[in-house]
Amino acid sequence: MQTITTIGLDIAKSVFQVHGVDAAGEVVIRRQLKRRSVLAFFQKLPPCLVGTLRLFGEAVTRANMRFVPTKTLEQQSCLMLHRTRHLFIRQQTAVINSIRAHLAEFGIVATVGRKGVTELLHVVADPSDKRVPEVGRACLAALGDQLLGLKRQILEFDRMIMAWHRSTRRASAFITFPGSGRRSSSSKPYWERRLLSQAMIVRSVLFC
Repeated sequence: MQTITTIGLDIAKSVFQVHGVDAAGEVVIRRQLKRRSVLAFFQKLPPCLVGTLRLFGEAVTRANMRFVPTKTLEQQSCLMLHRTRHLFIRQQTAVINSIRAHLAEFGIVATVGRKGVTELLHVVADPSDKRVPEVGRACLAALGDQLLGLKRQILEFDRMIMAWHRSTRRASAFITFPGSGRRSSSSKPYWERRLLSQAMIVRSVLFC
């Protein structure tokens, strides 16, 4: 078999598509790999250039191509921390919107913001307020408990991000850049494009 110099790897959840070419750009291999076979496949290959997707597999051979270093385990964990926090913020917003919508069906509304949510939760917690039926109150109380749990976890994520920021020189360096906050700075290294949108909303209020 001709020597493979470049591999394009289409990353998926279960099945990976491999597209390999030689030094002349001729296709040497094109096949599917199950996840459990990927590592063994690459262990058998000589050192070569690897890029994601078929087109990128061809693009990596260009002289002006810029490459991104592989993330360390710590960097990958920090990226996971930001993504998980973002997920919890979205869940928090969904729960708040549910509480507002359900109570609006009973004619109970409140102002936008943290104060309004607090007022609504006080209504839910007051058994003497007969505007909310018993079954509805139980459902809203469960949503309220979920909301408080999400808030506590988000605050814990904030604490973890701050701790990561203080312990990492690279993250500390980015704090001097305009517009870089403590939470967003740890997502600013080489994967900053992927997290740029998240960094912009990472200051989202914890209470809608």
